Amino acid sequence: MKRFLMVGFVAALCVSGCDDGFRVAQQLNSDAMVNKVADENVNFERLAEEYFEQQLQLQPLSGVYTGDYRFNDRFVDNLSDDFLKKQHQFHVRYLGWINDIDRNALNPERKISFDILKRDLQRAIHAEAFPQRFLPFTQFSSLLSEMARLGSGEGAQPFDTFKDYQDFATRLEGYVKWFETAQMRLSQGIENKVVLPRVLVTRLLPQIAAQIVDDGEQSIFFAPLKKMPDTITKSQQQALKQRYLALIEKELMPAYSKLHHYIEHTYLPASRTTHGYSGLPNGAAWYQFIANGHTTTLMPVEEIHQLGRLEVARILKEMELVKVRVGFAGELSDFFEHLSQDPTYHFKTKQAVIDSYSAYKAVIDKTLPQYFDVLPKAPYIVKAVEPFRERSAAGASYVTGSPDGTRPGIFYVNTYDLTAQPTWGVTTLSLHEAAPGHHFQLSLQQELAGLPKFQRFGGQTAFIEGWALYAEELGVEMGLFVDPYQYFGKLGDEMLRAMRLVVDTGLHAKGWSREQAIEYMLDNSSMAKSSVEAEVERYMALPGQALSYKIGQLKILELRATAKQRLGEKFDIKAFHNQVLLDGSLPIAVLEAKIERWILSQEK
Repeated sequence: MKRFLMVGFVAALCVSGCDDGFRVAQQLNSDAMVNKVADENVNFERLAEEYFEQQLQLQPLSGVYTGDYRFNDRFVDNLSDDFLKKQHQFHVRYLGWINDIDRNALNPERKISFDILKRDLQRAIHAEAFPQRFLPFTQFSSLLSEMARLGSGEGAQPFDTFKDYQDFATRLEGYVKWFETAQMRLSQGIENKVVLPRVLVTRLLPQIAAQIVDDGEQSIFFAPLKKMPDTITKSQQQALKQRYLALIEKELMPAYSKLHHYIEHTYLPASRTTHGYSGLPNGAAWYQFIANGHTTTLMPVEEIHQLGRLEVARILKEMELVKVRVGFAGELSDFFEHLSQDPTYHFKTKQAVIDSYSAYKAVIDKTLPQYFDVLPKAPYIVKAVEPFRERSAAGASYVTGSPDGTRPGIFYVNTYDLTAQPTWGVTTLSLHEAAPGHHFQLSLQQELAGLPKFQRFGGQTAFIEGWALYAEELGVEMGLFVDPYQYFGKLGDEMLRAMRLVVDTGLHAKGWSREQAIEYMLDNSSMAKSSVEAEVERYMALPGQALSYKIGQLKILELRATAKQRLGEKFDIKAFHNQVLLDGSLPIAVLEAKIERWILSQEK
C-alpha cells in the first residue's frame, strides 16, 4: 500500500554535520522562542502551529494534500543545495525550540504531540548522515509520477478556476528546472557509488517514456484543459491552452526527453548489479536506520527477519486448514496454483474489478457501528490505477481526500494484470485500503480538529500500516469471512506482510538477490508471478517500508489482548478503538504508553 499525506520527497544532506546539528539545537534557548507565556501547553501549541506553517512553505507541494491551496503556484526544488541547507536549519531550529519546552508541564494530550514532534525532528537530522539525495526517485516512488498524477486533473491539485490553471502552470515552470538538479544528483550518485539496481532503472525508463509526446494536447498535463469549467471565459480558456501547449512542447517534453536519454545512456550502464542496500556504501547502517524509522522501534533487522519466518510458518498452517475445509485434494502448493490459475477466480474485465470493490463498500459499512463510536465523515471512491504507472504500481493503494470532504479519498486498484486481482481478495483488500483501514483511519485523523496540524496530516508508517492490517483481522470478528475462499484471501494478504519481513531484510541486510526473493515468495504464496516481481522490486526501491505492516499489527493485537486480559468485563472494543485512533498515528512506544495509561484508568 502506498499512501499520500504530506508529500515532501525529502532528500537529506548533512550540511554542517549531524553531531554539530544536535549541538547547535541544544544550545538554542528560550530567546529563540519569543512571546513565551507561563502555560507551556500554549507555548507548545504555538510552536507546533508555526512548525507546520513553515514546513508547508518549505515544501509547498504538500499543501494540496492538506487542503491548503495558498502556495499552489510554488514549486520548490527539493534536491538543490539551497533547499537542503534550509531544511537542515529548519530542523535544527525547531529541535532547539522544542527542547526548551518543559514536557512535564504539558497535559497528557500535548505530551503525546511533543513526543511525536521531537522524535520526527531528531530523525530528520540523523537522516542527513545518509546520501538519500543521490537516489531522487525510483520506479515505485517518484516526483515524476506524482506530478503527472497532479497534472492529470485526477489528483489532489484543483482545476476549478482560472487561477487554479494559472497556478499549476507556474508550478510546472518550477518543475521543469528540477530536472537539471535531479540529473546532477544522479551523476553525483554515480561518482559516489550510490546508484539504483539495474533492474529498477529498466522499470523507470518506460515510465518516463510514457510522458513524452510530440503533440502537446496528447500529454497528460494537458488533460485538465480538455474539460475546463464554464466559469472560465472563452478568451481565458484560449490563453490557458496557448500557455500550456508552449510549456509542454517547448520546455517539459525536452526536459523529459533529456532525462530519459541520460538515464538510458549514462545512468543505466553505471547502475549496480546488487539488489539491496547491503550493496551500497554504509548500507547496513543506512538500512537499520530506515527500518527503525518505518517500524518506529529499535528492533535489529535480524530479529525482524526471524519474526517473519515464524509468522510465515504459522500462516501456512492456517492455509492448510482452509485447504482441508474446502475439500481440496493435493498439496498446499497445488492449492496455491489452483487459486492463482483457475479462471473461476479471475475477473473477466478491468471494470468488473472496480465494480466489485465499489459494491462491497455497502457490505462493510453496515458492520462498522458495532465496533466504532466515531466514524469518518469523508467519503471514498474506487478507481483503477492510471495506465502510465500501472505496470510498476502496487496491487492497491489509498490517497487521502481533502480534510473538508470536498475531494473524496481514492482507493486505487491495479487492474494491469487481472490474474493478480483474484475474486477471493476483495474482502481483505477492501478492509485494508478503505474501511476500517486506511480511508477510515486517515480520514478520522484529518478530521481531529483539536490536534496540531503536523499530527493531523503527518503519519507514522508502523501505525498506519499496522492499523490497516489489524482492520483485516477485525473483519473476522465482523463476520465478513464466512466464505472460506475470502478467508483464504485474508490469510494470503497476511502472508504477504509476513513474507515482507523475511524478504525486505533478506534483500537489504543479508545480500539476497532479486531472484532469491521472488523464489521465496512464490514458494510460500498463491501470488501471481507478475505481482511477486512487482512486490520484490518495490522492496528494492523502498527499503524498510514493508516491515511496518506486521510490526504495527502485532503490536496493536498485543495491546488489545493485554487490555482485554486486565480489564475483563470492563473491556469495551469501541473504547479501545477510540484510544488507538483519536490521537492520530503514533510511534509504537507512544501508543504503548497511551494504552497503558488508559488501562490503569479503567482498572480503578
